[in-house]
Amino acid sequence: MSTMISSNKVPIGFLFLLLIIVMATTASAGNFYQDFEITWGDSRAKILNGGQQLTLSLDKASGSGFRSKNEYLFAKVDMQMKLVPGNSAGTVTTYYLSSLGGAHDEIDFEFLGNLSGDPYILHTNVFTQGKGNREQQFYLWFDPTADFHTYSILWNPHNIIFSVDGTPIREFKNLESRGVAFPTNQPMRLYSSLWDADNWATRGGLVKTDWAQAPFTASYRNFNAQVPAQSWMGQSLDSTGLARIRWVQKNYMIYNYCTDLKRFPQGLPAECSLA
Repeated sequence: MSTMISSNKVPIGFLFLLLIIVMATTASAGNFYQDFEITWGDSRAKILNGGQQLTLSLDKASGSGFRSKNEYLFAKVDMQMKLVPGNSAGTVTTYYLSSLGGAHDEIDFEFLGNLSGDPYILHTNVFTQGKGNREQQFYLWFDPTADFHTYSILWNPHNIIFSVDGTPIREFKNLESRGVAFPTNQPMRLYSSLWDADNWATRGGLVKTDWAQAPFTASYRNFNAQVPAQSWMGQSLDSTGLARIRWVQKNYMIYNYCTDLKRFPQGLPAECSLA
């Protein structure tokens, strides 16, 4: 993604303050024992290969999940994931940053399972001060169950950039000066889970989870998190990155809240026109 971003200067004093606030003080090169804790699912979540890999499983009794031990106030996060193969209808695999509380901030990747042979849906959302409703959904240009692929979040004071294998797919700009809330002051942890959502996940809940296929398993490796650094705290998309986003959104986007006039009859959210 480094070839698709440009930089704006960030004051050194501001960076120093962030380094005090952020609980994670160094870049993490990804040992799951050191960086994460299993939060639910008991033995359905497993750390393997000396901490180099993690798997989450879902059966009819329960799903599973984990979260980072560290909190981040601005971060550049990468995770390689291999999603549930075969008939994954009804399942949801999540990977997101979130703070706590009713007025929480959140930056979401969610992967909605499907019948064998049908594509996964990559669902993205941004919550600010407890308010979401900013969904964009995509098909992927590869089979996310055949191998590991890298899913990245760049969150700095200027924007949030979602990327897949280094290709940006979505940008949410900081438009606070124009009255649009942006996550700037709540540290977030990284969370992931695999759970049953067959009441809505696949074709609006029409296709149910086939428990004969259980357990369903998603795999994770090569986690990397960078805390605020001058090299990326001012990054935004350059012309190449903007061109790649346009390519993805033209060819693979299947839903955009900013074009859903039926959902917002009183007018689209402000950022849809300002961005």
